[in-house]
Amino acid sequence: MMSVPTNLNYTAEHEWLDTTSGTATVGITLYAADALGDVVFVKLPDIGSSVTAGQVCGELESTKSLSDLYAPVTGKVVETNLAAVENPAMINQDPYGAGWLFKVEIASLGSLLTAQEYQAQIS
Repeated sequence: MMSVPTNLNYTAEHEWLDTTSGTATVGITLYAADALGDVVFVKLPDIGSSVTAGQVCGELESTKSLSDLYAPVTGKVVETNLAAVENPAMINQDPYGAGWLFKVEIASLGSLLTAQEYQAQIS
């Protein structure tokens, strides 16, 4: 069984969300990274742009497929992980750490799952 960090929230579309810093840090889960295969291209929302919870805000391309990236919250993008854009393999190697994708100033939360609910979804 895949380990799911308990300090994060999740979406049904396999994004994770960390709100401990006042802004939301967003990434994809290890489950999603494994399902995608080797990520080779990342398109993230622009800094300063608005994202809407549940709506497509970017994309991840892997050797297997092209997948949409969904915003887990509504708000303004305040930072993107340029290191992950330049080296997409980081997303597969460390999806919950160095492979984070973007940060959002939260206006409102979307439909989020607890770690236990997400674990049940992927089991």
